[in-house]
Amino acid sequence: MNITAQMVKQLRDKTEAGMMDCKKALVESDGDMEKAVVWLRERGIAKAGKKAGRVAAEGLCSVVTNGNKAVLYELNSETDFVAKNEKFTTLVEKVGQVIINSNANNTEEALNINVDGQDLNTVILEASGVIGEKISLRRVTVVTKEDGELFGTYKHMGGSIVSCVVLANGDETKAKDMAMHVAAQSPRYVAKENVPQEELEKEREIILHQALNENKESAKPKPEQIVIDKIVPGRLEKELKEICLLSQQFVKNPDVTVAQYLGQASVKTFVRLKVGEGIEKEVVDFAAEVAAQAGLNK
Repeated sequence: MNITAQMVKQLRDKTEAGMMDCKKALVESDGDMEKAVVWLRERGIAKAGKKAGRVAAEGLCSVVTNGNKAVLYELNSETDFVAKNEKFTTLVEKVGQVIINSNANNTEEALNINVDGQDLNTVILEASGVIGEKISLRRVTVVTKEDGELFGTYKHMGGSIVSCVVLANGDETKAKDMAMHVAAQSPRYVAKENVPQEELEKEREIILHQALNENKESAKPKPEQIVIDKIVPGRLEKELKEICLLSQQFVKNPDVTVAQYLGQASVKTFVRLKVGEGIEKEVVDFAAEVAAQAGLNK
């Protein structure tokens, strides 16, 4: 497998590991990017997902509610300049109202909503022509609640991040606070019980290899069974606390956990969207490009 400089750079961007470590990880993993990330993590060289959520596209996310229904969505543009344009922000609002008043449950269904005789996709395409940039509806998520439950919504910096929480047995303040916390701390699950068993096993395996490797290189190695029985469970528990909402430190008061702040209230579900999440954006390195053209980058 030929390991290219671009592959090394991509892995480095994902993990912040050194270039030589990234190259070795790719060689050991036969060029498989995900296996290379795991290889680095097992050796304590990288932390998974550190940069996975980087913003890599422009545009805005938004959230609208109507009764027991909320819609979160992302409208992308090519540049940040256009994302701040009044025509674009007006389009974002229009798209939200169209979707919330329809029966659409996902992006594909949303693009087919009839808007005054034409589908929403055509409306967006026509707006692209007027604004002068490619505009696309990327994600649509519908959240519902029961009577008596509350929506908490939060929009950060005009829509770079949006969140929505469904709260039971609580009040408007706690619902809003939970939406703000989700936006800021990016939990992946409500509680440890919600983490899929497959993911638990995968994470435990990574932590096990990482701990055994560290122990092997330690000046005073512990018996392997102690590593397996005590160190690994402790590290796994710490990892779960970081990714589960209820066990995180509450963003507005780190002296208490989210569960302690909520008291009798409970979070039923939550959704968080960040503009450009998961989109790879090409960054042109002009110095490298000039060097390559001049034959300096052999």
